[in-house]
Amino acid sequence: MGSGVAAVHAQAATGVSSAFAGQGRVVKFHAPEIVFGVDSTVEAAHAAIRLGGLRPLLVTDPGLIEAGWMREVEGHLRACGLEPTVWSDLTPNPKDHEIAAGHEVYQAAGCDVLVALGGGSVMDAAKGIAILAGVGGQILDYEGVDRVLGPIPPLVMVPTTAGTGADVSQFCIVTDTTRDTKVTILGRALVPDITVIDPRLLTTMPDWLSAATGLDALTHGIEAFVSRAHNPLTDHHALRAINTVMASLGACITDPLAVGARSVMAQASLDAGLAFTNAILGAAHALSHQVGGLLDLPHGVINGVLLPHVIRFNAAADPAPFVTIALGLGLDEARGPADEAALAVADAVEALARRVGVPRHLGQLGVRESDIPRLAASALRDACMATNPRPVSLTDAESLFRVAL
Repeated sequence: MGSGVAAVHAQAATGVSSAFAGQGRVVKFHAPEIVFGVDSTVEAAHAAIRLGGLRPLLVTDPGLIEAGWMREVEGHLRACGLEPTVWSDLTPNPKDHEIAAGHEVYQAAGCDVLVALGGGSVMDAAKGIAILAGVGGQILDYEGVDRVLGPIPPLVMVPTTAGTGADVSQFCIVTDTTRDTKVTILGRALVPDITVIDPRLLTTMPDWLSAATGLDALTHGIEAFVSRAHNPLTDHHALRAINTVMASLGACITDPLAVGARSVMAQASLDAGLAFTNAILGAAHALSHQVGGLLDLPHGVINGVLLPHVIRFNAAADPAPFVTIALGLGLDEARGPADEAALAVADAVEALARRVGVPRHLGQLGVRESDIPRLAASALRDACMATNPRPVSLTDAESLFRVAL
């Protein structure tokens, strides 16, 4: 174990008793059953059976059909005696009307379990369909925290990207096409029952998607670690995710077919997901959701632009948590003043984003100065803003968008 990582673990161990006993805290840690390993995809069929399923709705997207992964999973389901219905009529950043259409297919086919094969968009769509199948109504009715009060059908996740964490999280992100914004649906009911993580499925990701989802995982780790809701149960996963993504993302892009490197990033995505679903997130996600809803852009790319600016904003109020991150990353500045360590973390994140091809500015993605007041006002209503370590005013949100523009 390197000296930086050892220092992080020593610091974390020292703080455990005070974090739990000194403040009298009670914390919860949500997680699904996790199956992890190369060639584990067949376990999705066994998972559906164990959950009582007979007629799964297999939710996926056209790219995964073309890559051949849908055919493999459907074959496993049929070989186990199940009768799957395939639904793939969705786009990136799933829309409210797409989820309604998927629910109609679920109902018409008499489905009783959902198997999601895909990235964050596919998994969010499956969660949205499950909400409508379980408790009815319109998907936007459930915006906010703990609005899903009844039981929903079982969820089996088979992620094909490394970063979104949707396969283990209590989040569902949906695009409201009337307001052109993303809404956050958050609650324990949305934690999947079983996730099956097969690193083979990551080898067909294009470079841009590897970069985007990897930066999403990095953002999850950093925001979870500094979140107002963090605790010792989440800190370990958050720090490990941060260190792994920073060390390994480039290798996945350099050699996309290397299953070993993909396995490492799959583990990082899992760690980040377990951290953020329990510690929640912060301003980077609250801001990013608004840009993604407006322009229908990849979420991780937007995070890659915004995260360094949010780190600097949060560190101006309290740089101390970022010292621990700097130690884990082995940054020289970790041995100096806390504010310098925090700025070094922001610089390191920015350098990684540039290295994997993410633009430097939101303007390069299509955001305009005239969009900022609307984006900022919407960001303040996002559930992720509640756990940002530093309070964010409307003026602050506008300033963060402008500095990133």
